[in-house]
Amino acid sequence: MYVAEALHLRDGDRARLEALTRASTAPAGLVARCRIVLLAADGVPNTEIAQRLLTSRPTVLKWRGRYAEVGIEGLADLPRPGRQPQIDEIDVLAETLADKGKPPLELGVTHWSARLMATRLSISFATVARIWRKWNIQPHRIETFKFSTDPELEPKIRDVVGLYLDPPRNAVVVSVDEKSQIQALNRTQPILPLRPGLPARQTHDYIRHGTTTLFAALEIATGRISADACYPRHTNVEFLAFLKQVAKAHPG
Repeated sequence: MYVAEALHLRDGDRARLEALTRASTAPAGLVARCRIVLLAADGVPNTEIAQRLLTSRPTVLKWRGRYAEVGIEGLADLPRPGRQPQIDEIDVLAETLADKGKPPLELGVTHWSARLMATRLSISFATVARIWRKWNIQPHRIETFKFSTDPELEPKIRDVVGLYLDPPRNAVVVSVDEKSQIQALNRTQPILPLRPGLPARQTHDYIRHGTTTLFAALEIATGRISADACYPRHTNVEFLAFLKQVAKAHPG
């Protein structure tokens, strides 16, 4: 009786084939083909391989031959005849952006998810996610904006941008910022200082003295804080008063 010779495996393929047979996410058909190839490489007769794996001898011969010709890549399913389904990206984008990106009320959700859109269009959620990622669409994110009612907004923007594009020669550049709602707290007892073997300690309870807003101005060239002040409120009145303080710090 003729027995086929053991199938010769390419370098490194045994480990890859064995890994595929253990992979829980690998398709069952691919796992079976890997087992056929591994048994054939061990010299097991084709008929015995078919009996062990509950398949037919022609199937064993088919995948032995496919591996011998192509390697592991030949064990994958070949493209099926007929037209492949086409996913129209425009349809996905149009459905996502319709009604300003809001899902229909009957769905009872505030924004689209990839899985919800996939169910609506009868495609895979991975396809939806890929298209959204390609076109940088993020339905789950919402940002805020505000329109200014200042009629002089545009001239003011031009002035500020002009300073950046064409600053005065030898000008002093000062970076101004504010930190609002700083809680003014005092501990109920004095803090115990740091000592050898003991960290500094403070009581867990405190007295709240309201909040304050800290304004500060930093000279870009020197790194010096040229002005700073705290105010109980955070309005244009306090900010203008602080800007006047900054101007006084740079006479001339």
